[in-house]
Amino acid sequence: MALAITEHADALQFAIKAVPGASRDRIQGLYGDALKVQVTAAPEGGKANARIEAVLAEALGLAARQVQVVQGHSNPRKVVAVRGLDAAELRRRLGL
Repeated sequence: MALAITEHADALQFAIKAVPGASRDRIQGLYGDALKVQVTAAPEGGKANARIEAVLAEALGLAARQVQVVQGHSNPRKVVAVRGLDAAELRRRLGL
């Protein structure tokens, strides 16, 4: 499968499968049509969401403000918005 990326306003959106409380922060790869992201942060008080945004921003070479969880804040299946890249460059930077 491939990562399903959609365009919304000035951002690209795609699904992620969040795994909070992992032993280390990392992007594990594809999980169906989503991206599996493991973070050490606990799933409480938005800590895991903030860490997911930071991990993705770092991997993509973007500022933290350019990556945002926009849906599924309390769910393992989330939607993330990324600003500043086109779909081809997003896939390239993620190694997909």
